[in-house]
Formats: sequence, C-alpha cells, structure tokens
Amino acid sequence: MTRKHPSSLVRRTGWPTSVSSPVVTPLQPSVVYASPDPDALDAQYADASGYTYAREGHPNAEVLAAKIDMLEGAEGGIITGSGMSAISATFLGLLKAGDHVVGGDQLYGRTLRLMTQDLPKLGIETSLADPTDARAMESALRPNTRMMVVEVISNPTIRIADMKGIIDLCQSRGILLVVDNTFTTPRMYQPLSEGADIVIHSVTKLLAGHSDATLGYVAAKDPVCIAEINAANVTWGLTPSPFDCWLAERGLHSFDLRFERAQANAGKLAEALATTPGVKRVLYPDRPDHPDHNRAANLLAGQGGNMLSFELEGGREAANALTRAAPEIAFAPTLGDVGTTLSHPASSSHRGLTPEARDAIGISEGFFRVSVGIEEPELLIDELCKAAAATV
Repeated sequence: MTRKHPSSLVRRTGWPTSVSSPVVTPLQPSVVYASPDPDALDAQYADASGYTYAREGHPNAEVLAAKIDMLEGAEGGIITGSGMSAISATFLGLLKAGDHVVGGDQLYGRTLRLMTQDLPKLGIETSLADPTDARAMESALRPNTRMMVVEVISNPTIRIADMKGIIDLCQSRGILLVVDNTFTTPRMYQPLSEGADIVIHSVTKLLAGHSDATLGYVAAKDPVCIAEINAANVTWGLTPSPFDCWLAERGLHSFDLRFERAQANAGKLAEALATTPGVKRVLYPDRPDHPDHNRAANLLAGQGGNMLSFELEGGREAANALTRAAPEIAFAPTLGDVGTTLSHPASSSHRGLTPEARDAIGISEGFFRVSVGIEEPELLIDELCKAAAATV
C-alpha cells in the first residue's frame, strides 16, 4: 500500500490555544510574522503595532525591555545585540558628521576605541576628559558639542563621576547626556530620574547575571531620541537574539537577590584584600580610603556595588602568579556572573591603549578588576587573599 504524504507538512500550523496561560514567558524564535493582507500590513507599519520581521522587533525583546524599563523608570526602551551595540546605535542614531562628543577618559576599553578611532572615521569629533571633575568635562566642550558620555562608576578604575556637576552642565548647555549604568545597575543609581537623557546597559552583565546571554539596552527620555536610536538599531542590524532575551529575562527574576549577596561579598573581600601582603591598593566605593568616597556615599546612598579593583606590588609577574594560584576563580574578561570573575585590564579590555595611556588612568600590569559573585564569602576571601599573598 502506498502511503500518501499529507500536503500540510510544509504548511505552518496555528499556535495551540488554551484557557490557561504559561507561567514562563514562551520563547518565540520566529524571524517573520504573517499578515492577512497588504492593507493589514500597511496599517501595522503605520501605527508600529505587532511584529513583522524580527530585526524590527520580536516578543522576547519587548518583554525584556519592559522589565528593564521598570527598573530604570523608563518608557519605550529597546534591546540590542550587545552592550556595545547599544552604545553604537546611540551614536549612529543621534550624531552626524561635524558633531562633537565628550567622553569620560576612563570608559570601557571598547567604548574608548569607538570614540577615539571609529567615530572620527565618520566625521564625528571626540574628546576625553576626567569625569570625576565637571570642570574638566566643561573645559573639553566645543561649540559643536552634541553629546556627553560617562559611566557612573568607571570601568575598571572604580572612580565615581561627578554626576551632579555633569548633569547641571549638560542641562545648562543643551547637551545630550548618555550614562552607561552597567556597573551601578538601577539598584544603585537611576540616571533618567537624576536628569540624564539616555541610559545604556550591557545586559550581558549583572542584569542577566549568568554569562550565557549577550545583550544591550538603551532608553531615552525623549521619544524622538529613542525612535532615532531604534532606527539605527534596525538599519545596522544590531538585533538581539530571542533566546538571549529569554535567558536574560529569566536572569532578571533573581537580580535583586544576586545584587544584595554580591554587594555584601564585595565589601568583605575589599576589607580582606586591603590587609593582604602583596596588595598595593584596593578600590571600592564604600571604603573610606577610596578617592571619591564622599561622593559615592551621597550619590549611591551608601552602597558599594559588586565591583572592586586592586593592584599588586609586583607587576605582570605577580599578575601571572595570582591567576595561577587561584584556579577556582575564573580569569575571564567579563563581569556580573553568579560566580566571581577576575579580569586583567592591561591584557584584555584596555589592551588597545598604550602603556603610557594605561598608566595615566592608573591601570598598571599588576592591576585587577574583580566582579564579585554570590559564593560563600569565606571561600572567596580565602582563595583570593591566599593567591595575592603568594605573589610576594
């Protein structure tokens, strides 16, 4: 008997309906969405409703953006493929040839590269200045300055920007202020409510929290600004993966708990490292010896966060010795994972800078950044302090 294959095998079947609803957000990997007719598609594009093509938006990105909007006190934020794509979309959407941008001189290494090497290729002028001093940022302004970009807590030097002075400066001059809030997270600081125009996150980090999703987020006060940023996001193909969005939303469910535990661990680790042989200095905002301690106490409501940095006495040789002596602590150029990770900026995030440029912002060959996780604090302190002492 010849079995006939049903012709419907190559047709898409409808999604099953139910009177009950899923507890977990469904993963929707569809790249395209079918419309009933051209008139309906025209209407959909006209009022920007629903979904057509995943590069232009999809349900998992919308769900994730709405949750981060709640954290940041924002509306209409968008998800991008990475933290750097969020920054890139902001630049591409809002700047043109002839504009000038002032950035903090201690931004993330790839942001520094984008500003100093890539934007000039597009005819966009850039300058860098010390964000801990609003007067230094003001001195970098030009008549064509359109935008200022800062991190509240600098990566990786843990300096605290003079946010009040910078916000006042930008508002008085009509300059767009973009704040990368990745290190601080909305638990420590909400840029939009304080007077910034645009907030950016590398969702990859503490918000998602598990080193398994690469995403960015950007939101703006002005709907016109976010529309321009989103247009660049779509046109340049900076699209987020539905699966990564789904993973990040799952990570957000435990964000508050992870943040509290990691912050408590970071404070304890900073205290222990400060008295460890071989450690030259420790940078943690909540410590009285931090150069911006008073500003941090006011700006961040006494919180220190989960990020700290320290410097060894012995340079690159000591750096190699420490990482080899702490094999259970991941030596990896990332942050925000549930487990503690150790990063060496001179060989990773800031390797593109000259040794002189790194020295100028305090990044030596013995300098480490620590993203503190949620391990038992006693275990973490024992491992890292023993490894640091082994470098002497």
